Amino acid sequence: MATTTGQQDFASTIGKQNIRQPTETFKDDDSSDVPVEPISDVEIGHRATNISLGAAASLPQEHRDYLIARHGTLDLDPIPSDDPADPYNWPEWKKMANLILVGFHAMITTFTAAAIIPAYESIAEEFETSITKASYLTSMQIVVLGFAPLFWKPVANRYGRRPVWLISTICSLLFNVGCALCHSYGSMAACRVMGAFFISPAIAIGSGIVTETYFKRQRAQFMGVWTLLVTLGPPGGPFIMGFVTEQTGDYRWIYWVLAIINGIQFIAYIFLGPETRYIRRGVEHRGSAFKQEYMQFRRIDPNPFSFYDFVQPLSLFKYPTIVIPTCAYSIVFGFSSVLMTVEIPQLFVPKFGFDSQQIGLQFIGIIIGSVVGEQIGGRLSDFWMRRKANALNQATQPEFRLWLSYLGFLLAMVGVIVFGVRYEQAAQDHWNVTPIIGVAIAAVGNQIVTTVIVTYCIDSHIEQSASIGVFVNVVRQTWGFIGPFWFPDMLTALGGSGSGGLMAGIIFVVSWIPIIFVQWQGRKWRKAERSPISSPRVDKIETAQKEGLKDEV
Repeated sequence: MATTTGQQDFASTIGKQNIRQPTETFKDDDSSDVPVEPISDVEIGHRATNISLGAAASLPQEHRDYLIARHGTLDLDPIPSDDPADPYNWPEWKKMANLILVGFHAMITTFTAAAIIPAYESIAEEFETSITKASYLTSMQIVVLGFAPLFWKPVANRYGRRPVWLISTICSLLFNVGCALCHSYGSMAACRVMGAFFISPAIAIGSGIVTETYFKRQRAQFMGVWTLLVTLGPPGGPFIMGFVTEQTGDYRWIYWVLAIINGIQFIAYIFLGPETRYIRRGVEHRGSAFKQEYMQFRRIDPNPFSFYDFVQPLSLFKYPTIVIPTCAYSIVFGFSSVLMTVEIPQLFVPKFGFDSQQIGLQFIGIIIGSVVGEQIGGRLSDFWMRRKANALNQATQPEFRLWLSYLGFLLAMVGVIVFGVRYEQAAQDHWNVTPIIGVAIAAVGNQIVTTVIVTYCIDSHIEQSASIGVFVNVVRQTWGFIGPFWFPDMLTALGGSGSGGLMAGIIFVVSWIPIIFVQWQGRKWRKAERSPISSPRVDKIETAQKEGLKDEV
């Protein structure tokens, strides 16, 4: 069994020296104090991607010296290797550049789906069909974006993230060019479906990228960057492409602009998108850090593919600490993002007589609200976690984050009510900004909920971090696909005020109340859910020591 140098040294240290490992005593359950080692076990796929070891004081002196020189502290969770190619050891600018690339990639997935919203009328006229059928060109992309990452996740685990990003962007470019050259509805639909399949990886795998590069204390802040960009996709597409359609007079320029964006992404990944899939156990790393990060297009994980790999994220339905928060978040996302994005053109064009450019401007409320919500949700979530742990003299618990989600639910409820009521009260052909203020309030709440809930799910099952991104995406996109089929009927039957009240009630019943139960019982559920790979941390230390001794022999 091949091992890294750091792992061999550690195994030797454990086996040959009697070192007392320092521990901190936290209140780890309701009845007793348990010594807890400050370690973590992140697994993306079948192989661990961090050192699953004990306290940093037990590492070889050379390894500790490297960590002190690189990070200025040994208080790191997880503890990285002593290899410069390890993403945890990258300089901050490099981590941020990679995160922005992946986050922007995730944004472009939904950006592409929503980009043609201002052009529905033009598409319907050209292909002699209805606006409703033209909207299916967006709906079909939404559902493909939900399920395509089930294919990309195991591929990215075996061959790395970098090859997937490059294939994704160049193939998406080709199919956007195909859309621009299509002269029938069927051929455009086919190109849209294939384009969605290839552009989809980042919308789900992005959560794993954050986990692979940032320490636990930074997780919510930088997870928020990724989730913010995902959220900005649906409003950003029609906001920008409304101007493109109106100024060029030809909606096909939407596809040309998307193709240009994909080309820029491809070039940026070549120079600024290093490999983040770094296996720290059982694999020997050869070559310089530059070669490992940029030049090695080969199989990283030797484990064979199996059918289960492609459906494994769906198995997360068995974890209440994942499925309940995911459903709660998806409801908020559906009303605060999908409904606003899809229904604003259908509501505002007949009532206010807007053109494509004016419709695009209505989405600025979602954009501003999402940015504000991220400033609240990211940093405040991490701050609240640390403060709560210090106040209770406990190890940080994932449930500490959930307190902030209630603010998000409340703002989402207020926002959808304000939007519905003020739209209904607006006079024909007399637009005012108040419905968009409601949209912005809902967007603030949606972004807070997004950051807090996704980070909570990953904190609860860190060993499933990449799968969680795929799972959340499947549930969210499925709900986002179903919603537009009944949103118009709801708005017609209940009006703006009634619809706003109904949506707020659904958020309270299906999102707010279940999260209260998760916060109350989540810790108990997590203990019951533990599998060997995510067993209590003290047990993992013993397992790591045994494996280390075995490797040494």
